[in-house]
Amino acid sequence: MNKIEIAAVAIDTICSVKLIPTILCGGAGSRLWPVSRALHPKPFIRLADGQSLLQKAFLRGAQLPGVTNLLTVTNRELFFKTEDEYREVNSAGTSTSFILEPFGRNTAPAIAAAALHVAKTHGSDAIMLVLAADHLILDQQAFQQAVLEAGELAANGKLVTFGIQPDAPETGYGYIEAEGNTVLRFVEKPTLEKAGEYLASGRFLWNSGIFCFAAGTMLEQMEKHCPAILAATRACVEKSQLSTGQGVIQLELDPDTFNGVPDDSIDYAVMEKSDQVAVVPCNIGWSDIGSWNALGDLDESDANGNQVQGDVLLYNTRNCTIRSNDRLIGTVGIENLIIIDTPDAVLVADKSCAQDVKHIYAGLKAKGHDAHKLHRTVHRPWGTYTVLEEGNGFKIKRIAVKPGASLSLQMHYHRSEHWIVVNGMARVTNGERNFLVNTNESTYIPAGHKHRLENPGLLNLVMIEVQSGGYLGEDDIVRFEDHYGRA
Repeated sequence: MNKIEIAAVAIDTICSVKLIPTILCGGAGSRLWPVSRALHPKPFIRLADGQSLLQKAFLRGAQLPGVTNLLTVTNRELFFKTEDEYREVNSAGTSTSFILEPFGRNTAPAIAAAALHVAKTHGSDAIMLVLAADHLILDQQAFQQAVLEAGELAANGKLVTFGIQPDAPETGYGYIEAEGNTVLRFVEKPTLEKAGEYLASGRFLWNSGIFCFAAGTMLEQMEKHCPAILAATRACVEKSQLSTGQGVIQLELDPDTFNGVPDDSIDYAVMEKSDQVAVVPCNIGWSDIGSWNALGDLDESDANGNQVQGDVLLYNTRNCTIRSNDRLIGTVGIENLIIIDTPDAVLVADKSCAQDVKHIYAGLKAKGHDAHKLHRTVHRPWGTYTVLEEGNGFKIKRIAVKPGASLSLQMHYHRSEHWIVVNGMARVTNGERNFLVNTNESTYIPAGHKHRLENPGLLNLVMIEVQSGGYLGEDDIVRFEDHYGRA
């Protein structure tokens, strides 16, 4: 069949079964520190058009023909942040389902849980399209064509991977040797010399990490090739809590049983072992945005090859990637550098060492430094807080609470708090009292008092909180009631 005939058959095939785009949203994005953090990973990075990589992944799946439901597997801590991201772009009202992991266990357990959920909810013949939340695809039309071809293969019992036509001897990707749709072998990340040979041969494709298969087919192949992962994941799913809301389904994986699930990638666990694997070669404008070099290349360069965002003044500067959120950056007589400024951290790196940024992230994590995990602005299901300043015995925060949202009913042993409302109106519980605090008014919460902050209005509540006491850690908190289970 030619491509037009394949597309026609594929459209008929996909329309006869459900297509469930499944987004895997995890990972630390350590090579994109300091913008990427454990609780603000790479999928949440905003590009120049204002959309995050996660939002682009959502739209990529939701805009495919016939899609009415989209499944996301992500960390429990990222759920509300992910919901907010989707809400901004989900104008079509696509229903969303979530599988919430207590911690990462690699792609094989994530896909096992997703396949079990899809098979139970939509049937074992439902076609799953597994997408990474942190990849970029520039050609939606070519991507849709590739999905149609993959869907036809998947409906005929294949585990399909998407192979990207290489345009350079890239050493950062795995490769697939292929003839048409037939996979000959998977190859690990090669040396530069080998990558050049692969490119010249015309037989090799980059392994994109995008997959398409029937849920039942994947479960059958996992039973055959990684039964321990499937059995442990099934036991976890059966013990996990399923909840439904308006247009949203959540499966929160039980942490005790999930801890016993083996850690492995879907490539090692299944794809490299199965005899039912096929590949769709494609040229879809794909990038995994794996470094600051790759992210910088998305921006236009000036006459000297510089890619700049923010308030930056250059003199005798060439081939640099520079980003600033708040502060002015001035550069003189430099070249081939990456300079990334955030409110609490600055990265300076040679462009040739962009992949090594991950070692800074790892070092911070090993030391227990918050800069690997959090930004100064921290997202919570009720809104955000930003640490403005802190010192010996005091901390100042800006707290923003969404309309209708509230913090937990809580108490602190070691600190008291002064609250000053600068926008909106607050409903405050302070001990036995419950009262309103308007703009330009304040209240005081003594240590040991049960208290709660709520926003009863239609506008964002913005408040300045001044903490004082002998210990100001976030773990000095006792929660009595919490609508969100943790905040």
